[in-house]
Amino acid sequence: MRSIVPVFGWFVLALVFVDELLAMAAFGVWGWQHEPRWLLVWLLPAAAMFVWWLFASPKAARGGPVIRPVMKVIVFGLASLALLDAGQPGWAIALLIFSVVVNGLAQVPAISRLPNDVPRPDSARTR
Repeated sequence: MRSIVPVFGWFVLALVFVDELLAMAAFGVWGWQHEPRWLLVWLLPAAAMFVWWLFASPKAARGGPVIRPVMKVIVFGLASLALLDAGQPGWAIALLIFSVVVNGLAQVPAISRLPNDVPRPDSARTR
């Protein structure tokens, strides 16, 4: 039974990554609906990725125990609102529910510590 937890945990973490990609795509969809389309379709996802990298990613330079979850709520909330404004209410609700579920599961201690449990090569070892 214990071997199922890491497999499920890594699956959840993979879904978190898919969720991040879906959020960036949602910003691109919103950009496609507005002018200048050619600029917004690239600029909005890039800006969202920069904010994610700076505040919400696991190794964010400015992240923290308070800032990281707040920024995740803001990014996923805005991505859902972007889909809603782009005329995709069903996808907006689906993204919001998916985001809450997978990010909630990723906070389970057995899952959240998986990346830290991966053995690292010993840098002091010589060949």
